[in-house]
Amino acid sequence: MEIQELLGETFKKEASDLHLMVGSQPVLRIDGELFPLQDKAILTPEETERLIFSTLTPEQKELFLANKELDFSFTSQNARFRVNVYFQQGGMAAALRLIPLRIRTIDELNLPAICHTFGNLRQGFILVTGPTGHGKSTTLAAIINEINQSRACHIVTIEDPIEYVYPKGKSIISQREMHLDTHSWEVALRSCLREDPDVVLVGEMRDYETITAALTIAETGHLVFATLHTNSSAQTVDRIVDVFPEHSKSQVRMQLSGTLEGILSERLIPALDGGRIPACEILIATPAVRTTIREGKTHLIDNIIQTSGESGMVPLEGALVRLVKAGKISTAVAENFALRPEELGRLLRGRKGSP
Repeated sequence: MEIQELLGETFKKEASDLHLMVGSQPVLRIDGELFPLQDKAILTPEETERLIFSTLTPEQKELFLANKELDFSFTSQNARFRVNVYFQQGGMAAALRLIPLRIRTIDELNLPAICHTFGNLRQGFILVTGPTGHGKSTTLAAIINEINQSRACHIVTIEDPIEYVYPKGKSIISQREMHLDTHSWEVALRSCLREDPDVVLVGEMRDYETITAALTIAETGHLVFATLHTNSSAQTVDRIVDVFPEHSKSQVRMQLSGTLEGILSERLIPALDGGRIPACEILIATPAVRTTIREGKTHLIDNIIQTSGESGMVPLEGALVRLVKAGKISTAVAENFALRPEELGRLLRGRKGSP
């Protein structure tokens, strides 16, 4: 068994991930479900180590053995792979995420039209949120590449690791990878403002330092995109504010209320005809939203989204109902993904407020 063979199978079967782990056959994730490769042998410690080491450079191998885990990416089999290698129960393991070389467009991904608007902005803060594996990086790549193809900008991305590689367009793009191109998020983000950027992509806002820097970059007149692992717009605002000490929270609310332009909270939903389709909660930073954030009343955000359809806002349940009515997903699947099942039921019954 060779790694190129497994990567080829991952690409051929359009899997999102390949998992390698001692005591298990290689496993593919396809449309959100795990499928062991039945024709492959169960991986021994020696075989797992050999497969994983075949993807690492000598420097990466040294880092991995020293730190017990490592993120990196590489290109193979007509695709890129984002890799996390780690130890579990004393043995090596790896999760390899397939990243297609061609960046699909916003429309090809069935993303909301508001994504085009986000890309046309000249400054502000846009957040794409959702669970791991639900398309955040792919969505951001589609928006960034639309900017790249449509206007002349300097786009700076800071990623761990670099995922999508952008083709030549009207923009120039500096893609900086953690450990390869910079030593830390904090240093990279601090240096970013001296690199004359127009658009900045922060691969993930992980902590106080990255959130502070991202807010500062947005506040100084740049267009900033970032991701967070949160389930809703209200939770996203709370997560950002909560990382700051108590005495700084009011200042952060002011910064966020002044810079935020929108939050897209995304789920990939199993479709009736196979594959997955996005359902997105959309928050637009209207004056009411800005006031709510500034005053720390985030518990009102869900209600604002539900009652502001004319402003382009969509609750997750509204997005799910639209997919059900369009014949794209089943009612049962919509119920499984709803954050507020009772609201979903009300909308499906077609009462007042149905989209």
